[in-house]
Amino acid sequence: MAPVMDGDLARQDAATMAAAMQGGEVTSVEVTQACLDRIDAVDGQVHAFLHVDRDAALETARGIDELRSTGAALGPLAGVPLALKDVLTMNGVPTTCGSRILEGWRPPYDSTVVERLRDAGVVILGKTNMDEFAMGSSTEHSAYGPTRNPWDLERIPGGSGGGSAAALAAFEAPLAIGTDTGGSIRQPAAVTGTVGVKPTYGGVSRYGLVALASSLDQAGPCARTVMDAALLHAVIAGHDPRDSTSIDAPVPDVVAAAKNADVRGMRIGLVRELGGEGYQEGVRQRFDEAVAILGDLGADVVEVSCPNFEYALAAYYLILPSEASSNLARFDGMRYGMRVGDDGQASVEEVMSQTREAGFGSEVKRRIMLGTYALSSGYYDAYYGQAQKVRTLITRDFAAAFDQADVLISPTAPTTAFRIGEKVDDPLAMYLNDIATIPVNLAGNCAMSIPIGLAPEDGLPVGLQIMAPALADDRLYRVGAALEQALVDKWGHELIEEVPAL
Repeated sequence: MAPVMDGDLARQDAATMAAAMQGGEVTSVEVTQACLDRIDAVDGQVHAFLHVDRDAALETARGIDELRSTGAALGPLAGVPLALKDVLTMNGVPTTCGSRILEGWRPPYDSTVVERLRDAGVVILGKTNMDEFAMGSSTEHSAYGPTRNPWDLERIPGGSGGGSAAALAAFEAPLAIGTDTGGSIRQPAAVTGTVGVKPTYGGVSRYGLVALASSLDQAGPCARTVMDAALLHAVIAGHDPRDSTSIDAPVPDVVAAAKNADVRGMRIGLVRELGGEGYQEGVRQRFDEAVAILGDLGADVVEVSCPNFEYALAAYYLILPSEASSNLARFDGMRYGMRVGDDGQASVEEVMSQTREAGFGSEVKRRIMLGTYALSSGYYDAYYGQAQKVRTLITRDFAAAFDQADVLISPTAPTTAFRIGEKVDDPLAMYLNDIATIPVNLAGNCAMSIPIGLAPEDGLPVGLQIMAPALADDRLYRVGAALEQALVDKWGHELIEEVPAL
């Protein structure tokens, strides 16, 4: 890209911003102010943010500039702004999870992800919109109104992390954090033309991440380029003793892998079950073109079969609601957040019932009821138990496929972004958006979505999903960076530069 000072600061990628700050070409305060000005200019239309922490962001930026002026050793992302999904706690900053039941709650502690961002000198701009408690694929289920896709303001930006993805696509922030339970980083990345990574389960701490489904949730990096995602991944990853599911193992060198963008000799598996019927024609077309490019780059593309992926969606929508019904039981109006009906006469049970009725949205209530039913006496073995057996079969399918290939690929989402309101009243149609992303979460593997072009029917972004075994996150970046560079060489620019001006 051109030097930062030759263009709009807010439109630069994180690596370019960081290099310019390190070279004394620009300050963190200037970069942060440019992003805040961009938020002021366009977020009224996009609604990516629920809370902008303006004063604190500028204070952090000033602190980084002062440290840099002393010659202090700083991390590679020091001074770069970031948007944070509103499901991660941040001391003293509102954390709502997109729900009325937590409106106004300010947690008294930082999540581990936030701690590591602060330690790295990353400037946190504020909290982004999301489907309530991460339940959704469109960000239409936020209690604070939908986020809109910068490519077409009448369309969804994906979900549940649509706010983080939209902030990137609208050039409000160069980096963002999302969480991925069944595709909530990757699917928004696909429909907004950005990069999203779901790390290996346990590779990034879940301490301070408000739980939806504890065996599936995973925080991860969102960015406009593969290298930016790698730099952010390196900051937030690593073992955390406060998280019992955190993996005590070295973090794969994802930055080196992104620099070593070479797929020659790699075996890339085309998953037979993740394509075909139900996939938009333009999505298939762009995917086939990307597969051909990988072959031209020297990869050995082979077809693999994962027959139990057919049951992944059904298993997921038993496991997730079951875990959610347990995790969301803590929101009872007794300890924090909203409290309704406490007139001094009502019983504890009446207050809990009225609080949950007023505080939870329809999708949250739907999933709590599904989960409670699946876990109830007489149904546990028939539903939740069977779903866990299917999960084991899916994990075995992955293991067999990775015996034949180093990574697997598929379209990230079956369609491009649909119109706001188009599927909000049809839960089953909405759930199908995650059909290609869910298997990775069930198995605990890692995956990435990168943009591969625009669908010819509607001119909207299409994403390609790369999947790798647990703790092989570096393979995602090696393949993703190679394909990204080949596509940029083909187009003559990055796809994100085609976002219509807001």
